Amino acid sequence: MSATSAGARPAARRWDEREARERLLGGDSETTAEPWWRGWVPLLVVTAIGGLLRFWRLGEPHQLVFDETYYVKQGWSLLQHGVELRNDPDLGATPDALFTAGTPDVFDTVGDFVVHPPVGKWMIAVGQWLFGVDSSVGWRFSAAVVGTLSILLVGRVARRLFRSTVLGVTAAVLLATDGLHFVESRTSLLDVFLSFWVLVAFACLLVDRDRARERLARAVAERGADGLGPRLGLRGWRLAAGVSLGLACGVKWSGIYVVAVFGLLTVLWDAGARRAVGVRAWLPAAAWRDGVPAFLSTVPVALAVYVASWAGWFASSAGWGRQWGEQHPSSGAGALVPDALRSLWHYHQQAYAFHVGLDSPHPYAANPWSWLVQGRPTSFFYEDPKLGQQGCEVAACSKAITSLGTPVLWWAGLVALVVLLWWWALRRDWRAGAVLAGYAATYLPWFQYQHRTIFTFYAVVLVPFVVLAVTFALGLLLGPDPGAAVLRGGADVEAALRRRRRGALAAGAVVVACVACFAFFWPVYTAQVIPYGSWQDRMWLPSWV
Repeated sequence: MSATSAGARPAARRWDEREARERLLGGDSETTAEPWWRGWVPLLVVTAIGGLLRFWRLGEPHQLVFDETYYVKQGWSLLQHGVELRNDPDLGATPDALFTAGTPDVFDTVGDFVVHPPVGKWMIAVGQWLFGVDSSVGWRFSAAVVGTLSILLVGRVARRLFRSTVLGVTAAVLLATDGLHFVESRTSLLDVFLSFWVLVAFACLLVDRDRARERLARAVAERGADGLGPRLGLRGWRLAAGVSLGLACGVKWSGIYVVAVFGLLTVLWDAGARRAVGVRAWLPAAAWRDGVPAFLSTVPVALAVYVASWAGWFASSAGWGRQWGEQHPSSGAGALVPDALRSLWHYHQQAYAFHVGLDSPHPYAANPWSWLVQGRPTSFFYEDPKLGQQGCEVAACSKAITSLGTPVLWWAGLVALVVLLWWWALRRDWRAGAVLAGYAATYLPWFQYQHRTIFTFYAVVLVPFVVLAVTFALGLLLGPDPGAAVLRGGADVEAALRRRRRGALAAGAVVVACVACFAFFWPVYTAQVIPYGSWQDRMWLPSWV
């Protein structure tokens, strides 16, 4: 009697490695066997141009802009003392009055109650260490660096995601010329650092997805896909993602949502891979073989990195609430927790209460419903020079820095979002799902805080995913690589070429429109002195004023 006739389940299919790779990673693409320089050189050129734009006259205006008044001072305090100390109340807002030759007496010895973790401010402090406390280039240097690196990174992410060098370069161009990302790359706020670490984590998980599927293809070719399927072992890129997510949380707590969404995303990718190679118990396998390692590679790692980022606070006796644990002894199981950790937890409770209770009116507060159309951009800086002042050659001028996303890009992004939802829901396209996960992690959580004071400039964390959404839609517009039709031969070749040309013209027109729109708004991104009427010409919507 055979095993199958006795009711036993037939053995899982044994794959040829090449066939398994095809199943898991897809077929040939236009990047297959491409020389390394063809993928890197165009992206490096775009990155260099984007970097030049971000560093050009970076120190102007040579004064604190918007919330720089908090983070610049806190960064310097971290550099000098390891913790944010309370600022002297006599400090002014101009650079010359900000600090006195970096001497410690400009700070009280009492810790300041700050409501954001220290990683972003430590990154700001790097530029201050290099260029000095009174250098506006110094306190904006790190923002410009990570803003520039983000251009290269989003290009590499798009190239891997869409398997196209053309689309990778397109994504880099779109990020380089987005006004919101550009302004925050030239301003010493925290959100551009959060955006950077979220993008790094996303990139690491994309690489991990490919590496894990390559490993799975080899494993099922050697051992088959019986039971829960093969174990994939330690995955370094997912560990790197965990570190990046910890640093993201160490900039702002909104990174916690990214940990949750990205952690689920990587497990779903693994579940799909096991199902694709015929693992019958793919759902239990996803939970046990992939879910548990994914959790251990992200959550504890991110938590450890986050807690380590408070090292200066732990080492100091002057940080806000540092002695709370000693002053409030615990009994029972709570006594097993070190006083320093209990103090940190109490500090976090206070900070969270501040965040959720922040409802003070602000003229530039913006509900997240308006973010995707840039309905209420934040004015970071505005002056109104008169004739003869600061180069003003007419009766009245404007000098502004407005954190406005390039309108053509964001409005195209709204259309692209609908395309993503359609392609993910009806075509089950994993690429659309990946970009939508970015939206879910960085945008949707804000809807639970509509009662509090929030601003459109927070959406800089969403910008890379808006860019990827538009790039995805442009890829559909561009059409498939004609090389596939060449292999088939016949009339398909000419039809594919015509389709590609029409798609290239349409997609190119969108990219050119985005770049031109960025150029048009350049004066209000960089505090150029322009006639008041020219400034009004750039305020397209009444809500922008």
